[in-house]
Amino acid sequence: MTAPLTPPPPPHDDSPHQVWQAPPPAGSPVADLYGQDGPGMKTEVRDAAVITLAVALLGGVLFGLLWWWLAPHVPLVADQVDKSWVVYLKDTEGEQAVGVDGTFTLLGLAFGVVSAAVVFLLRRRGGVPLVVALGLGGLLASVLAWRLGVWLGPPSDVIAHAKAVGKGVTFSAPLKLSAKGALLAWPLAGLLVHLGLTALFGPRDPEPPYAG
Repeated sequence: MTAPLTPPPPPHDDSPHQVWQAPPPAGSPVADLYGQDGPGMKTEVRDAAVITLAVALLGGVLFGLLWWWLAPHVPLVADQVDKSWVVYLKDTEGEQAVGVDGTFTLLGLAFGVVSAAVVFLLRRRGGVPLVVALGLGGLLASVLAWRLGVWLGPPSDVIAHAKAVGKGVTFSAPLKLSAKGALLAWPLAGLLVHLGLTALFGPRDPEPPYAG
């Protein structure tokens, strides 16, 4: 019988002349490829917190002021029947109430697009914390704008307002957001626009070197 013709294993070179490749210097493209890409997690979380506060406070206040200014007014008229006050819509076929929600939604979409573009220009290499901050900040800004617009608008006590203006006098209804889903317009628009900008214009990771 003959032994199977299998090649012997390659010898292990333990000679002192064996050459070991030194790690790439810090700052080189290869080092960036195998090291941390971008800022550390602490820096990303800190920047995300700053972005959340800036978007929520600054954007929310400006959003609320614009909504209060641009939203159409719903006209009401009051009448007194047997010493009781009754409030009616002056224009029963009017679409002012729908316009209030539509104005809020359109402003939310516009603010979402602008905030996403600004954040992308400032931090092109932002990670997951930055995206979460953009969405959370947009939601908080929408809630703040809603409450601020209601507070700046006509009084919420309709009967007291009707008594103050008098019988048969037209006055504006309180600013009200009927469709609460409009609060998601800003965060959804911000996330979609930011993801789109990142996919189109975001930095690309360098290709790993081919080891021959």
